Amino acid sequence: MANKRESAINIKIGLDEQNVPEKITWAGSNFDEGKENDAKAMLVSFFDKENRETLKIDLWTTEMQVMEMDRFFYQTLRGMADTYFKATKNHQLATDMQKFVQYFGEQTEIIPK
Repeated sequence: MANKRESAINIKIGLDEQNVPEKITWAGSNFDEGKENDAKAMLVSFFDKENRETLKIDLWTTEMQVMEMDRFFYQTLRGMADTYFKATKNHQLATDMQKFVQYFGEQTEIIPK
């Protein structure tokens, strides 16, 4: 079956001499007309169709601060709990995940206790 439409996301990683990310930029063909956007961190996961395994790419630049990483993870975990519920309709586990997100946010002071 042929795709009716395609979209692309391009990610560029600028590395220092030790292959540590210094700069992350990304652009999407259907996002902001392909304009390059700067990022300090990225988390990408692919679920392999044949092997039923997850491939992860987790990168962050040298300028990413711990406070920013805390916020990044809080927002990512919150989004993952929402996505899990949308995909599975498992209200109980999604609620349990949101409770952990609440705890994480409070412990990192992203949200008030």
